[in-house]
Amino acid sequence: MTLQTPRSFNAWLRSQLKEKKMSQRQLALQSGVDHSTISRLIKGDRMPSLGTATKLARGLREIRDDAEGPAYFASLNNRHVLPTTRVEYALRGDDSLTEADVRELMQAYITLRLRRLRGSSATNGSHSGPNGYTNGG
Repeated sequence: MTLQTPRSFNAWLRSQLKEKKMSQRQLALQSGVDHSTISRLIKGDRMPSLGTATKLARGLREIRDDAEGPAYFASLNNRHVLPTTRVEYALRGDDSLTEADVRELMQAYITLRLRRLRGSSATNGSHSGPNGYTNGG
């Protein structure tokens, strides 16, 4: 399985459940991952460890054994992911941060990033959008 567009883990998990017509509780029983953890992952409240993601992939029948997990998830990651997405995932993976903390830090990061992108586009004559893509000018 390959993903055509960058999507977050929670969107991937949600689509897998829908595609397989499986409930969160069914996945919990098949994967051994607590249903409350699955719920938090689907909401995007946290990112899974590789071990948890591998258990979920096994429960979804995407892989046969744990040894396939790293290669499977690496193949999902062989796509361009915006830096802002990577920063948000990292922040959400920090259990000591609240949702409000993550939003505040992301806002500060995006503000600084936009300032830097605007500064670099002024020097090279191109225009950068908020997502970091540059349109030649």
